[in-house]
Amino acid sequence: MPNLEAVISLNDFSILFHRKKNMLQIVQKAGEQYLEKFDNELSSDNFVLEEIPNDKLAAIIYTSGTTGFSKGVMLPHNSLASNIVFARSNMPLVAGDKIVSFLPIAHVFGCVFEFLYPFTLGCHITFLGKIPSPKILIKAFGEIKPRLVLTVPLVIEKIYKKQIKPTLNKTLIKILMKIPFIEKRINQKINSKLTAFFGGNFFEIVIGGAALNNEVETFLRKIKFKYTIGYGMTECGPLISYTGWDEFKKGSCGKIVDRLQVKIDSEDQYNIVGEIMVKGENVMYGYYKNDKATQNALEDGWLRTGDLGIIDKDNTIYIKGRCKSMILSSSGQNIYPEEIEAFLNNLPFVQESIVIERNKQLVALVYPDLDAVDTAGFDEQKLDKKMKENLSLMNSHFPKYMTVSKIELYPEEFEKTPKKSIKRFLYMH
Repeated sequence: MPNLEAVISLNDFSILFHRKKNMLQIVQKAGEQYLEKFDNELSSDNFVLEEIPNDKLAAIIYTSGTTGFSKGVMLPHNSLASNIVFARSNMPLVAGDKIVSFLPIAHVFGCVFEFLYPFTLGCHITFLGKIPSPKILIKAFGEIKPRLVLTVPLVIEKIYKKQIKPTLNKTLIKILMKIPFIEKRINQKINSKLTAFFGGNFFEIVIGGAALNNEVETFLRKIKFKYTIGYGMTECGPLISYTGWDEFKKGSCGKIVDRLQVKIDSEDQYNIVGEIMVKGENVMYGYYKNDKATQNALEDGWLRTGDLGIIDKDNTIYIKGRCKSMILSSSGQNIYPEEIEAFLNNLPFVQESIVIERNKQLVALVYPDLDAVDTAGFDEQKLDKKMKENLSLMNSHFPKYMTVSKIELYPEEFEKTPKKSIKRFLYMH
């Protein structure tokens, strides 16, 4: 770090590293000047920070946007503070606990739950200064052994697809999994191995930022892995719903958090899918210098999330898809492409996919798993044949109105937001 002038200990203000010879004098002088404000004696009694009302603007944090371009979200102190208060009441960290921060701090999910919340408790936060590839994450988690892990579905799904599923597909394992007591032992062993991947010291893993693949979630549930799924958005700073792993309902994204009201814009919010709307002190003031977007998002104090879902009697939210990505079939049924993509992404030689509408037909764009293709020694013809098999299997799984007409191979990875959600709007034409 060539521009680093000095490193100073916050315990005793000793200089741990410096480039300038007179750095000690510079630090001492700065300290003396600071103490002058407190009559040269700093204590807990005379140290007072300026009071800032919670309704004041705290930050403008960008939202990366899967269905449109980035916007600056104006969040009040109330939004950030209420998220931290909720976390302190529901996520049992204590001073000295260790956290690995690898989500972007410029994004509100990483900012609040990997920095601000653990910082208020006195946790030890290690910032990962590299792109969080599985190899780098394994090393970081193994060394630091974090007490709480926040991650996005992509990380969990890659581990499942690359390391766990190939083992489960072996003939001998398939046979052994049919014997109840052996199946239980195998599941326990996989759970231990997966837990060790994340350092083996966490009380739960919180997954957020996008929908978790159903097959992956079913498997995590089966092996009794300590995971939960939260739901939020930058405009709420970010949390909308969360439940601890021991009470979490499969397929949901947790219960509505305190200080927030949620309703579904439909005739029957318990049974008919509609847009999820939220209201409360978590909600933003609007988008910075974007009145039109603000007016479209806020309606009588209610924020239109752009997400579609339902709520059960227990105030648990179930998300079905995005408003802008929903496709209306020719016979009038709602099609949520995320459901098709979740199934397709777990089929052989598929790295990632997007389902779009073209000429009133569904088309799946697939970026292939090139490592798997190379290992199998497939040429273009063999890969094309395998994709046709995938297409047939996928269409047999869904109702006829969700039939995908063809799979088209895409030459490069799809462009993503910092939280690893595909920027869908770039591929919908």
